[in-house]
Amino acid sequence: MFYDALTNEHGLPHDPFKALVVPRPIGWISSLASDGSVNLAPYSFFNAMASNPHYVLFGSGGYKHSVANIEATGEFVCNLATWDLRKEMNMTSAPVKEGVDEMRLAGLTPAPSTMVKPPRVKESPAALECVYTQTVRLPGHEGKDGDMIVIGKVVGIYIDDAFIRDGLVDTAAMQPIARCGYMDYAVISELFAMRRPTEAEALAAADA
Repeated sequence: MFYDALTNEHGLPHDPFKALVVPRPIGWISSLASDGSVNLAPYSFFNAMASNPHYVLFGSGGYKHSVANIEATGEFVCNLATWDLRKEMNMTSAPVKEGVDEMRLAGLTPAPSTMVKPPRVKESPAALECVYTQTVRLPGHEGKDGDMIVIGKVVGIYIDDAFIRDGLVDTAAMQPIARCGYMDYAVISELFAMRRPTEAEALAAADA
């Protein structure tokens, strides 16, 4: 099948786009409101960019509490969502009113961050402390308001020492979860390695 992605007239019961760009890491974003209340919400349009320094970005469908908090305070934390925390992560996706502490709602523990004010999720094995850089407002279709992308610079990284083995982070042991299409998720519990080929190896393989 083929369909126009702008009109989105695909004829299926649900939009297949999110089932095709998969798996997507989950940005489990903690922030502080101007009154000091904690906000925690998962974003499935999330990823990391750049290496010196590191940046992360997440997409928000509308001007949500996380975006307002981050623009007002200039800081946020990305917590790693894992298999053990899947139910808590899902609970924090509930559309609750402003001022509700989603960490408390989900039974999670706020832990002090080192370089920013918003707390990290203590139960999460890894967290990225970020300072806000900018919001990019995307153009919508046919003059409508589009979604927005929030970008932050990573200034501090927390890793549970239990998952550092032989000098490497044991990602599979953390069992991070990822968003797929519809109500579906995936869990990373097994890894495989591939070495990048040299130019000579690539040319030799092409000529074989």
